[in-house]
Amino acid sequence: MRDPFGRDITYLRVSVTDRCDFRCVYCMAEDMTFLPKADILSLEELERLCGAFIALGVTKLRITGGEPLVRRDVMRLIDALGARLGHGLEELTLTTNASQLARFAEPLRAAGVRRINVSLDTLNAATFTAITRWGRIERTLDGIFAAKAAGLAVKINMVALKGVNEDEIDTMIAWCGEHGFDLCLIETMPLGEIEGDRTAQYLPLSLVRARLARRWTLTPSDYRTGGPARYETIGETGRRIGFITPLTHNFCESCNRVRLTCTGTLFMCLGQEDAADLRAVLRRETSDDALSDAILAAIARKPKGHDFIIDRDHRRPALARHMSMTGG
Repeated sequence: MRDPFGRDITYLRVSVTDRCDFRCVYCMAEDMTFLPKADILSLEELERLCGAFIALGVTKLRITGGEPLVRRDVMRLIDALGARLGHGLEELTLTTNASQLARFAEPLRAAGVRRINVSLDTLNAATFTAITRWGRIERTLDGIFAAKAAGLAVKINMVALKGVNEDEIDTMIAWCGEHGFDLCLIETMPLGEIEGDRTAQYLPLSLVRARLARRWTLTPSDYRTGGPARYETIGETGRRIGFITPLTHNFCESCNRVRLTCTGTLFMCLGQEDAADLRAVLRRETSDDALSDAILAAIARKPKGHDFIIDRDHRRPALARHMSMTGG
């Protein structure tokens, strides 16, 4: 699959649920209204869609949510997709908050998953509860170390939040170095209506990187995972640190990915509203050719880049759609 700007689309992020057992302040409203179950694709429908994308050239799948491991019987889907590794699919990965990971780490490894991303914005228990509202850091840490014990490579995703965790980034770097984890810092994205002033959360990673360079030896790396992060090696720990910067330095020029929601909606760009309804095609057509045609027609509309901005005058998000609806 090639988009109008010559970019090969080889990476599909698949949301299996919009539900989560956390209510992170930058991601969700506390009183979220989730989709009715009738709107959600079955595991078999998700597998069929993923198979169609693999047939068209997708080599990497990332399972997301919400929190993917709260989806009932989700391992049936992950096992089925894992069976496609070596048959068009090169990598199957997962992004999780790790709350359920202690019981899923071994099955994920058995299914063919070799690395995972874990969302962890702080190592302070009180701050963790304040950010996640419903989370307990002990369960997340238990899940992380269960994944490590199972042989999964762990990358920590930390959203940099002004005035919340910006003084903890050095501590997180040291902790990741101690335990053999890579770290990826992420700017908060203007998605979804939340309580409070979104502009107050925004911390440009250009500023963060300049601060870190005073303490750590950062060397640019050509390491890539297929995602948008730009990586550097930390001399003191030997681990990598990534920077995802949708606002200060967008990564659109090399975008190779699209996002499929749990309702079968395909978003060609995280920061645009244009989407394709693949559920209608999936349930109307038994032919995989019709499904492939619908996917290719959508890829032909993929935009050059997003329109993320922070609306400082009206405190509004760039898009009303929550991240949990799109897929993390």
